Amino acid sequence: MMNMWMIIFLMFLVGNMIFVSKHKHLLIMLLSLEFIVLSMYLLLMLYLIMIEFDMYMLMVFLVFSVCEGALGISILVSMIRTHGNDYFQSFNLL
Repeated sequence: MMNMWMIIFLMFLVGNMIFVSKHKHLLIMLLSLEFIVLSMYLLLMLYLIMIEFDMYMLMVFLVFSVCEGALGISILVSMIRTHGNDYFQSFNLL
């Protein structure tokens, strides 16, 4: 059981490291955010199994993570349509 906690924690750390190191491309940042959400889902599932609680919270978490993914993809598509690429340096935020 302890190995599973360590694997989930390692997944979370790797996702955060990719998010911090690859901050120039929006697509890679979105993929790393989804990887972090996946590790948090596994952590929540493991915790709810450990305390023998209902899994309804997992469904709510999945709904919010799917909405977050759809919002990220729509921002990516609109950015590529307007600017031609997914670099953050190619457009001005002001």
